[in-house]
Order: sequence, then C-alpha cells, then structure tokens
Amino acid sequence: MTFKWSVVSVALLAGLGLVGGAGAQQAAPRAATVVPAKPVVVGSGFVIGPEDLLQVSVWKNESLSRQLPVRPDGKISLPLLHDVQAAGLTPMQLRDKLAVALAEFMPNPEVSVTVLDVRSYRVSVLGEVQKPGVLQLKAPTTVLEAIALAGGFRDFASPSKIVIFRKDDGGQTQRLRFNYNRAVGAAGEDNVTLRSGDVVVVP
Repeated sequence: MTFKWSVVSVALLAGLGLVGGAGAQQAAPRAATVVPAKPVVVGSGFVIGPEDLLQVSVWKNESLSRQLPVRPDGKISLPLLHDVQAAGLTPMQLRDKLAVALAEFMPNPEVSVTVLDVRSYRVSVLGEVQKPGVLQLKAPTTVLEAIALAGGFRDFASPSKIVIFRKDDGGQTQRLRFNYNRAVGAAGEDNVTLRSGDVVVVP
C-alpha cells in the first residue's frame, strides 16, 4: 500500500513495542512484539536521507513528474536538471530548489515533493542484546524502544553502562552515556531519542 504525505508533513508508520518490566540484572525478556500504530506526523523539519523514496510532481508536466529513490550519494536525477542534491534538505527546501532550477526552462514551474517511504532512518544496537544488528526505523525512536526491538538484554548485560556513538555535524564521533536503570526507575533519566546512524552498545 502506498502512503502519500504532504510537502509540509511526512506520515511515518511506526511499529514500535516496548519490553515491559525489564530489570537491570534479570533474565533477558522476550523479543518485543511490533504492533502497527497510528501514523506519526512529523513536521516540515523532516530531513531527506539516502534511499528515501520521493514523489516529485511538476504541475502539467508528466514527463518531469516521477517517483525517485535518493541515491547513496544523496542525489536524485531528473530530466533537464540531471543530478540534484536531495539528502540533507527538507521536502519544502527540495521543492523550492527544484522550482528555481526548472524556472530556467519553463515559466513559473509549480513543484511538489512528497516522501513516499522513509528508508534512511537506521540505527545499530550491538553487544549484550538478544538480536544485535541494524534496525530499519520509520519514526523517531528512543534508546528504550531500540533495545526492545533488539529483543532486550542478555543475562549478563550491564544496562547502566550503555554507550551511544553519534557523529556530529563536523564528522566527529561523540560518546553519550546512557543508564537504562535510571531511565526506567525513580530517577527518571531522560530517554534519549536516537538519530539516524547512531550506534548503541550494550556492554
């Protein structure tokens, strides 16, 4: 089934389940069951990434209107314009960029950009979890949810010593400490929302 989202907002289907009652040193819980949820509406701040599937529509010009995957290098290919950088832009920014570029070939082009499928949001969960690996996500996901999707902790995990490796805008890798016990306990430590490319390591 194909979902169409507006230029201003992107509807993302989130199938995220939390493992309940996972103690710090208790036996590993069973893998979380992923239950389809209502679409999560993300505002115009959504940023396009590699492998996302886009619908570019040019009013009254079907030859230029088409579905396009964002290439691994972050670009899309369109007639007349050839390669256009799409990754790192919001749908509205890409719309404006295409409209300006097409204005050299036609008067007042009306362009719309919708995200049909989000494929660029990936995080990795490694170490003492039941199912280490890469998670393909559709909606904003927290550390607790990522651990649940990875099947929960193994018997000898150290939930209080979790580390998140994250690259900043300058390409430098940051190490963020996360204490699972405090996040689920009375201390109420903030549950960190993961960014695409984050690596969660459970020692």
